[in-house]
Amino acid sequence: MQQKVRVGITIGDINGIGPEVIIKTLYNQSVQEHCIPIIYGSSKVVSYHKNVVKLNDFTFTSIQSAERLNHRKVNVLNCWEDTVNITLGKATTEGGQYAYIALDRAVRDLKDGLIDVLVTGPVNKHAMQLVNFPATGHTEYLEKEIGGKALMVMVNEDFRVALVTGHIPLGEVSSLITKENVENALNLFIDTLKIDFGIDKPKVAILGLNPHASDEGLMGGEEEEVLQPLILEFKNAGHLVMGPYSSDGFFGSGLYRKFDGILAMYHDQGLIPFKALSFGQGVNYTAGLSCIRTSPDHGTAYDLVGTNSANEQSFRRALYLAVDMFRARAEYKDLEENSIRNVQKPAASDSENKGRNSPKDRPVAVEQIKEDKAQLSEPNEGDQQEKTDSNLDAQISVVGEETQPSTETEQNDIKDESKHTPTVVEEDHVDNIEASNEDNNEEIKAKMGNVPEDEIKKEPKSSEDVETVS
Repeated sequence: MQQKVRVGITIGDINGIGPEVIIKTLYNQSVQEHCIPIIYGSSKVVSYHKNVVKLNDFTFTSIQSAERLNHRKVNVLNCWEDTVNITLGKATTEGGQYAYIALDRAVRDLKDGLIDVLVTGPVNKHAMQLVNFPATGHTEYLEKEIGGKALMVMVNEDFRVALVTGHIPLGEVSSLITKENVENALNLFIDTLKIDFGIDKPKVAILGLNPHASDEGLMGGEEEEVLQPLILEFKNAGHLVMGPYSSDGFFGSGLYRKFDGILAMYHDQGLIPFKALSFGQGVNYTAGLSCIRTSPDHGTAYDLVGTNSANEQSFRRALYLAVDMFRARAEYKDLEENSIRNVQKPAASDSENKGRNSPKDRPVAVEQIKEDKAQLSEPNEGDQQEKTDSNLDAQISVVGEETQPSTETEQNDIKDESKHTPTVVEEDHVDNIEASNEDNNEEIKAKMGNVPEDEIKKEPKSSEDVETVS
């Protein structure tokens, strides 16, 4: 039996739908068969929101440290002791403050190895800036705190879109479409498709920056000067990389379905078609880091808060994808280590090799096995690869021409999880709040700068003391 993965879940903005989709996801006890959930937030806030969504029999254990987990229940790690004023559907200083505190605590536990993966609840960027959050979003914050080069990848089953540039003004995009930046993003994308998604020989499409992929230089030079030479380099190195494609025709014709991954040049170029085709089912994955982080593909949805109508499917998929990736990375690492051991074995003498007539009798590196497997399903070199390229490229006869969108859209069937009512094992522990987190919280509050002191209050003794501002 596989060991359960410890999943850290940040509560996000307490005024948004984050707590609702988290509770609805974890209410299904089958989730706990695959992982140990730890909500970073407050037991009193969770108790308040479970009443809002009318799941009063949702149970959890209140803890003060990720070192003391209940492996059979949902854990709520109390990150603060302050009184919480919940203003449903509004961007407030408190909403940003507690989202920041929860995220900081979870990231520290992730770096210390107390949790295995991180799934983040949605936050409001304006509310985060009210408390001097030192990044434009989760992706940039994790890149700074964990290290490495982050790559935003949107995922829905076999539909995967990565971005060369992320949360930056559109006016700055062109200057960042350089050979180095696109090459780094493409290498990261290919690596994550291999390691995290288990695709031995991924087919990757590159989208052009300009309208109609510049129409052979008529509308910009990035395609001819940067993208086309880089694509040729990757092809010559044995990668299945094609393009640059005009974004409108590429998605409108359905050609995106023939690729394992799509590399877009900027945020809206990739996310608009992705969300149009997958909204509510997609997952935001931060590739390129040593740790795994996922999140739902939606925001705080203030307009839905309090109506008990938020759909939890995207959050559930984010949680399951994080668990699957953690196991995929462990498996890949094990294969790689076995490969190294096999390669490093001393060569047998001629006398020892006598009688070994079958290849299966000889030690073979795992990488070679993977290459052989890829040859059975994907073109690998020479005219086979050229044939693949020409077949795919031929589906858009002229890159610059307008292509009418296809009315056919493939929808992924989502299996409804069986409904059931969990058995109440124990009561919520909401009074066991210790002062062990005061030093850490003071450090976070110091980073927040000008947050008024009178907005930070002591936590109430019961869930009834949580104030709601209508």
